[in-house]
Formats: sequence, C-alpha cells, structure tokens
Amino acid sequence: MLNQKLRNPDTDEAQAIESEPSYLTDPCELKLDEMFEVEPEPEMIEGMPASDALTPADRYMELFERVQSARIFADSKTFPDCAPRMDPLDILIRFRQQKRQPGFNLRTFVAEHFWLPEDHSDDYVSDPNKSLKEHIDSLWPVLTREPQDHIPWSSLLALPQAYIVPGGRFTETYYWDSYFTMLGLVESGRGDLLKCMADNFAWMIERYGHIPNGNRTYYLSRSQPPVFALMVELFEEDGVRGAKRYLDHLKMEYSFWMDGSGNLLPNQAWRHVVRMPDGSLLNRYWDDRDTPRDESWLEDVETARHSGRPPNEVYRDLRAGAESGWDYSSRWLRDTTRLASIRTTQFIPIDLNAFLFKLESTIANISGAKGDRETEAEFRHKASERRAAVTRYLWDDEQGCYRDYDWRRGELALFSAASVVPLYVGMATHEQADKLDSAVRTRLLTPGGILTTEYDSGEQWDFPNGWAPLQWMAIQGFKLYGNDALGNEIARSWLKTVNHFYQHHQKVIEKYHIATGTPREGGGGEYPLQDGFGWSNGVARRLMGLYGEP
Repeated sequence: MLNQKLRNPDTDEAQAIESEPSYLTDPCELKLDEMFEVEPEPEMIEGMPASDALTPADRYMELFERVQSARIFADSKTFPDCAPRMDPLDILIRFRQQKRQPGFNLRTFVAEHFWLPEDHSDDYVSDPNKSLKEHIDSLWPVLTREPQDHIPWSSLLALPQAYIVPGGRFTETYYWDSYFTMLGLVESGRGDLLKCMADNFAWMIERYGHIPNGNRTYYLSRSQPPVFALMVELFEEDGVRGAKRYLDHLKMEYSFWMDGSGNLLPNQAWRHVVRMPDGSLLNRYWDDRDTPRDESWLEDVETARHSGRPPNEVYRDLRAGAESGWDYSSRWLRDTTRLASIRTTQFIPIDLNAFLFKLESTIANISGAKGDRETEAEFRHKASERRAAVTRYLWDDEQGCYRDYDWRRGELALFSAASVVPLYVGMATHEQADKLDSAVRTRLLTPGGILTTEYDSGEQWDFPNGWAPLQWMAIQGFKLYGNDALGNEIARSWLKTVNHFYQHHQKVIEKYHIATGTPREGGGGEYPLQDGFGWSNGVARRLMGLYGEP
C-alpha cells in the first residue's frame, strides 16, 4: 500500500513545457527499393484492459506535464508512482479550474490530491557483523512485496503472488532483473518465491500478451530481454518441476516478439521484427509508444530537444533502449558522446537474438518432451535459421566477436559484453567461443570482472562499469564451452568486487566501477546509484554457492 501521509515536494514550480501527445506515428509509405519500417496502427496497444492501458501521462494530461516540467519531485519516476486520492478525471477538472486562480500553488495541489509512493529506505539497517552471504539472505524479505488490494487508478499493476523488487527507486518487479534474482533465491533455499515470480510472469503473459518491462501501466507498451525460457530452465535444473505447464506461455511470448513477421518483405521492419536483405528474420528492441517515458519525462524531452530529429523518433528510440535493459549505452548511439544520437530501433542486437534462440530451442525441447514432434521440428528449424542469420550478420570473424548490426546502414556496430550471451544460451560454435576468449580478455577483462563496453560515454551501461548479469552470463557461457579458466577468473574477480565493497560499505549496489584499482560505486546515467540490489544479490549469492564465500 501507499502511505497516506504526503511528504512535501522540495522544488520550486517552473514554467510548464507545452507539448501535444503523440502516441503512434502514421504508417510509413512503403518503398520496396530501400530500407523502411511500417509503424503499428494504434490498435496494436489496445488489446489490454482499458484501465491498465492508461498511464499517468494519459490520465493527467497537462497536469502531468506541468508537474514533471516543474520538477516538483527530484526524481521523474516519483509522480508516475503516486496514487490519486480520488478519480483522476475529477483531479484533472479541479486542476483546470484552479490553475489560473490567484495564489495557485502546484506543489500544494499535488499534496492535496496524491499519495506519495511508500518509502522503504528505512526498512533495513545493515549489520556489519554479518558476512556477505548472511547479508543477502536477510535482504530477501526486505525486497519481497506481497499481493495487496490495488489502489484505484494507481500505475502499479497488481500481481497475484509475491515478488522481489530490485530496491531503491525500483519498487516494482522487473522482467529480466528477476531471472538473475532467482538465481540467488534458489541458492538461499527460497524455491517458494521462485515459483511465485514465475507464475506472476505467466499470469502477465496471459493478461497482456507479453511480459511488461515491469508491473506499472507505463511499462506495458514494451517488454525486456526475453528470459522467461531461462526461468523455466532454472526450474528444471533446481528440482522445481513444472516446465511443461509453461509451454503455452512460451509460445505466447514468442508470438509477441515475432508479431507481423509473416507479412514482411526483405528490408522491411514491423515492431520487433526485421526481414533482412536475404529474407531471414532477426529482431530488434521496440516500444509501441513514441512519447516521453512517464518515468523519465523531462529527461526525454530534453534529450529530444538536443537531437535535431523529430521528437517522436527520439522518444521511440529511448523507449526501445529501456526495453533492452541497457538504458543507456554506447551500443545505441551514433555518437558515443551524445545520448541525443540514440538509434536503438535501427540496431539488430546480439543479446536479444541470442535470447530468442533460447526461446525457440526451449519451445522445441518441451514440445518434444510432450510428444509434439511437429512443433519440435518447427522450432528447431527456427532456431537453426536464427543461428545462421546471426552468424551472417552479427559475427565479426576478423575481430573474433559478435557485434550488434546497424540494419539501416548495413554495417556492424560496437563490441560489448553482450557478445557473451550467445555462449550462455549455447548458440555459438566452439571456434567462435575460442575467439571470444581473446576478445574478452584483451578488451573487457579487469581484476574486478568484465566491463560492459570499452566506451566511456557517461552512460551507465558503458565503461567503467560492471554489471552482475553480464558477469554471470560470461562465467557460465565460457564454462559451457569448456573454458573453465576464464569463467573461473571472472567469477572470483566479481565476487572479490562485491565482497570488497560490502566489507567497506555494508551494502550491495546496482553496478560497480571496475576499470581501475579498487572497485567503487558505478556511475553515469539518468538516476543516482541504487542500493539493494536484486540481481547483484542474486548473482553473488549463486556464485558463493559455486565458489564459496570470498
């Protein structure tokens, strides 16, 4: 539940930025002799329940823009997470009636009509006498949220079962974060939470047709890296039976990512799918909306102002970057020094296509186990075709690494730690794995783990930061291909990083600066460093189960 006592906003009102909403652009004119993409019609996002489809920006319109542009709250995510004290339409009508009256104060108006999100910052005080392992085990209850009565018109989407939140400003569950969190839950003996979270994601697939970025209305127009197949596999690995019961959900998720693929001609794109020049199908990140993100409204408006491009294109690319989980990174930038140069939808990402290869393979495996040979053969063929297309377009044999592919320009993009995901899902050949060893060792490996990229862009998914999920996939990926030496080195280096920081600060954080010397707090990006932290806890706890406490 949300607190009914509102903390006073601490910033002064500023002049509102006026802009008209633009949810979806018009369909592009089709030209078969050049690359183009077809924009979804509005009904593509209307299949969900009407109450869920409305974000705070939809409900409060010019009031929302006024609050965000005035920086009533230091964090742009705070207002979208507020719950209204009455019907939003009544609030909007009151705002329109009162805003021009003498003495109107926006902060006071917000305080009278909204409850702030519950503040959990004081819920836990670290015990310096606890080991890192004990600290993580004691954090799971703190990061757990139970199903509750839903506050009407809140942006929070109620879920049927308990779930883990990352921590800090992230007070809802997140899709791909949760898989890496689950790794630690298994190690801590919390199989109950593991199943609850997987059932929540299956429920969201049934209700919304996909797993949203997170359980907020403003996350419904996009997903995150598709790791539900990995969650199902984790069940089988750790004795939590029931993979077969999720087969239909896996197929539904696959349909979401491949929507429209059957009607595309070469060099056409639709939502998440791109038909390559040779007719093969690969995927990209996408968002069905092209407006500023509710949770980063002012930041997006400012980014678009500096881009020199139509704002709706910039908003779409920012949103697609958020779907990637790498928000943000030089991977998506034409100019690594300018976020405004973002072009996420023009890149074919190596990690996304590796995860979809895993999804196709998992559907084939479970179908085979159930005796459905036709579906098994169909999805094995899809996985094989994807592997071949990835090798043609995203493998750089000269540099010995996978790279994202700029399908607009027809050229390979930057190298990053995402290159290890094909190893993690078993999509690479042994020859490719051997070449990746050299690329990772010479370009990304540090005494603290592997770097996210080589590029110091000022964004958080770049040099000098290291992130827990990339460490885990690199460790297990290299070990899967028999390269235990590199996998073990990364594992021990990362455990050393997390433990060293914990011993000095008694906390586990979202990301770490690992480029030089002693590990310290990671930086960059559009919000302050967060403590908690779900997937950092999960990966560290799992590694301690494999390698012992550091």
